Amino acid sequence: DPKQKMEYIVNLSKDYENVRQLHSKKKGATFISIDDARKNKLELEFTPKKPKFVGRRVFKNIDLNLLKEYVDWSPFFQTWDLHGKYPDILTDKVVGKSASDLFKEAQKMLNKLINEKKLKANGVVGFYPANSINDDDIEIFKDESMELAFTYYCLRQQTEKPVIKGTQKPNLCLADFISPKENNVTDYIGLFAVTSGINADIYEDMFMKAEDDYSSIMVKAITDRLAEAFAEYMHDRVRQDLWGYQTEKLSNEAMIKEKYQGIRPAPGYPACPEHTVKNDIFALLQAKEIGMELTEGMSMMPASSVSGFYFAHPEAKYFSVDKIDEDQINDMAKRRSISKEQLKKWLASSLR
Repeated sequence: DPKQKMEYIVNLSKDYENVRQLHSKKKGATFISIDDARKNKLELEFTPKKPKFVGRRVFKNIDLNLLKEYVDWSPFFQTWDLHGKYPDILTDKVVGKSASDLFKEAQKMLNKLINEKKLKANGVVGFYPANSINDDDIEIFKDESMELAFTYYCLRQQTEKPVIKGTQKPNLCLADFISPKENNVTDYIGLFAVTSGINADIYEDMFMKAEDDYSSIMVKAITDRLAEAFAEYMHDRVRQDLWGYQTEKLSNEAMIKEKYQGIRPAPGYPACPEHTVKNDIFALLQAKEIGMELTEGMSMMPASSVSGFYFAHPEAKYFSVDKIDEDQINDMAKRRSISKEQLKKWLASSLR
């Protein structure tokens, strides 16, 4: 109908003009210079606690029954497009029945993996002297001879922070949680690499040959949960025993809610989005000994693996770097002695 057609086009044009105007009024984040961001860094006091050992320690063939107690099941359901928190999702009015049936099948598969003893969980943890330098970087030393192992180049939040109750929130960087070198106080940092995927390919091949895609996906989903549980288990041991800076025993629910002291950020996550530091982590921890390797694209093999850092400072917390500006790219390229183009490729997801 010609008349309805014109009315439709006119009304649609008005709607789109309104959308354009609303969009143009939106203000994005306000960026500040990297120098100003550093001036607004988090200032902390440091009284480092020395770990029980300096260097690496290997943990092979960890009992899967032990890791089972540390599993956070909520992300497991998201794998199957069932959204909700465990255990509440099991009684949800909409997806409760599907979630309960899936959970029962997951428990059967998990028990199969545990009882058959083919799947292996290996890990390695290391503690090393460390100090922050140049505001944003962390020097990590091989041992107490203070021979440099590698420098971790961190990213700093670069957007203008709000003032709350008269105090401006800081522009955070992981280096803020390590004692600066000029303090003349030796601090410590932890590194870890854990996997629950040793021999997982046995099951993947078996189910592939049987054309059983469902079981194949189930195994991958469960081994991923076991890897995260392994990371949680090791962090629990680090806090209570190996480093011993938090003796309080936390419930699994409290650990899932990150109620513990310190943090364990992993490369690729919001506080440290750049992956290439995995090369240094794997080299220092000698991760090949536990069956872990990196691909050229920095993916971990086996796939059900986790690696990262331990920061013990009581004020350490998780945060997101978000987007960074061109001057921080230029500054980091100089510090790392690499081309800006190469760095931009590694940090593509963080660019403004």
